[in-house]
Amino acid sequence: MTSSAKWSIVGVVAILAVIVALIPQLVGGESAEEAQGETSTSKITTRPDCVASGAAGVDLPCLGGANGVGNELATVVNLWAWWCEPCRAELPIFDEFATTHPELNVIGVHADQNAANGAALLEDLGVNLASYQDDSNLFAGTLGLPGVVPITIVVSPDGNVVDTFPQPFETIDDLETAVAGALQNA
Repeated sequence: MTSSAKWSIVGVVAILAVIVALIPQLVGGESAEEAQGETSTSKITTRPDCVASGAAGVDLPCLGGANGVGNELATVVNLWAWWCEPCRAELPIFDEFATTHPELNVIGVHADQNAANGAALLEDLGVNLASYQDDSNLFAGTLGLPGVVPITIVVSPDGNVVDTFPQPFETIDDLETAVAGALQNA
C-alpha cells in the first residue's frame, strides 16, 4: 500500500469519527459529555432547600435547592460523593437520621464536580437530605479534612466543628451514638 493510500484511509477514518461524534447534535440530541452529566448543570433535579448558605462557616450553593437563612441548631454534615459506594450505603441512614432528629440540621455536602450525578444518586436512592454542592473541594480544604469520603462532621450551633468521623456509618444507632457523644463533649 502506498503512502498516499495510507493517508487517505487515515483521513476517511478521522472524518467518520467526527461525523459519529456530531450525529447526536445534528439530530437534536445531546453530546456524549452531556449524556454523562459531566458538563451540564441543567440536569440537576429539584432537591430540598438547604438551611443556610453553607456549613461550618463554608459558603456553598445548595444542590438543586435554595439556600436559606440558617437557624441556631447544631449541624451534622455528611460529606459524600456520587461515585463512593460507602456513601451510597450510608446516605439513606442520614436521611432517616434527619427525619428522626428535627432538633438538628442534618445536611450533605456533595464533594465532586459532577453535580448532576450527585442529584441523580439522591433521587435514585429516594434520599431527601438537603445537600450542598462542593465542586472545588472548598469544604474539605477549608476544614482541613482528610481526602476520603464519607466523612461526618458535627458542628455546634455557634459554627465550630466539635468532632469529625472519617468513616462510614452502617446503622442509625451508630450514627446517633457518635453524634450524641460529640455534642455532649462540645
